[in-house]
Amino acid sequence: MTAISEASAVVLGATTAVGAVATVFLARSRATLAARAKAQAARATSAEDRERVFADELRHLVTARLPAYAQHLVSSHHPVPGLLSAHLAGTENGQLFEAVLGRFSETVLTQRRRIDNAAWAAVRGTSSQTQSVANRMQDLIDELQRKHDNPELLDTFIGIDELNEQILRQLQKAAIASGSWPGHVREDTQLPDIVTGARSRLHGYARIKVNNHLRAANIGVVGRAAEPIAVACAELMANALENSSDDLPVDVTLMPTDNGSVSIVINDAGTGMTADERARGMSLMSGEKSQVLLLSELGDPPAYGFVAIGRLVADYGFQVSIGLPSPYNGVQAVLSIPANLLVTMDEAKQPVSAMAPLPAPPPPPRSQRRPSPESSPAAADGSDLPQRRPRRLTEPSERRGPQGPEAPLTPQAESPDPEEAGELWSAFEHGFNAATTDSDTKDAT
Repeated sequence: MTAISEASAVVLGATTAVGAVATVFLARSRATLAARAKAQAARATSAEDRERVFADELRHLVTARLPAYAQHLVSSHHPVPGLLSAHLAGTENGQLFEAVLGRFSETVLTQRRRIDNAAWAAVRGTSSQTQSVANRMQDLIDELQRKHDNPELLDTFIGIDELNEQILRQLQKAAIASGSWPGHVREDTQLPDIVTGARSRLHGYARIKVNNHLRAANIGVVGRAAEPIAVACAELMANALENSSDDLPVDVTLMPTDNGSVSIVINDAGTGMTADERARGMSLMSGEKSQVLLLSELGDPPAYGFVAIGRLVADYGFQVSIGLPSPYNGVQAVLSIPANLLVTMDEAKQPVSAMAPLPAPPPPPRSQRRPSPESSPAAADGSDLPQRRPRRLTEPSERRGPQGPEAPLTPQAESPDPEEAGELWSAFEHGFNAATTDSDTKDAT
């Protein structure tokens, strides 16, 4: 019995030990399962959070960032919001959102460029065809002016001529801005004639005063650049007229420079330009953006003037600047013509037009500007200071010439023919009245 009891005790102890071990393993298994369940729940919560963050970021991209970026492509000052969740920056999802934004920008710009090219093509085709018709109309008007000498008809033809010139200018600058050529070929032309011709294309041209400070009367522009310079000059003068009051003049001066170039300086007394307007104007007229400029960037209706100047600057090599204000607190525009576009004209074959301003008389030599010893004698004490001399009344006998007191001081002029003088005065009156006639159009650059 004792052995049996001992065996039973041993079995019972072993069973108890096994049960204890099993209890420990069971507890550990339950803890492990609980930890796993907790980890799975945490991972599920994290995945839900990431999914929610991604969905919010995607919604922000579609509803806020893409529309703002589309506006930014039209106006660069329009702000574009960033990522909604800052911690996504640099992550795989953040890079994915930025890639979507970049692809959207590329697609929008490609479509805008395609549509804009079609719009420019329409402007180019329409303006070039209409310009051709207006040129034929100009030839017909010139023929009518040559055939008829009736003053009333001539006044009417001159008015039609002015209106047609303004139509041609509007069509020409639109064609040039859209990539077409000026549509007119010239021979080498006197520079004053170019400026005077450009002036005649404008409404309110009587306000433009042209001053010629060239050193010679035979300075011209090579044929290939004559019409482009005339177009650019006309647009700068039109801008001066448009942005100044109708009772204020616009000064245009032809100025030589010591480096061989010639400048056309245009000063107005208008409202001037802000720094942003001046910077934009300089950018358009520099020619750097002429190939990538969108039609939609020129306003409604489009302003072609500065864009046309930029095209011509890029193609022909002259320069235009509006960087300084005028002496009258308006705008000063300077068109600089380099020496390679200038030519010496043969005045016998191609004289300057009678309507063009003549060069200013040259200043007297420096030696002639010094006071003479008779008018400013040196001081008696040997100093260089001039002294006054008392005026001496001239006797009548001293005023007599070699032919006696009756001899005239100037050559005797022949008396004019009264009929010829009357005809000349009548022609002058008709020309003056025609030149001062205003039209009803208004220029817009």
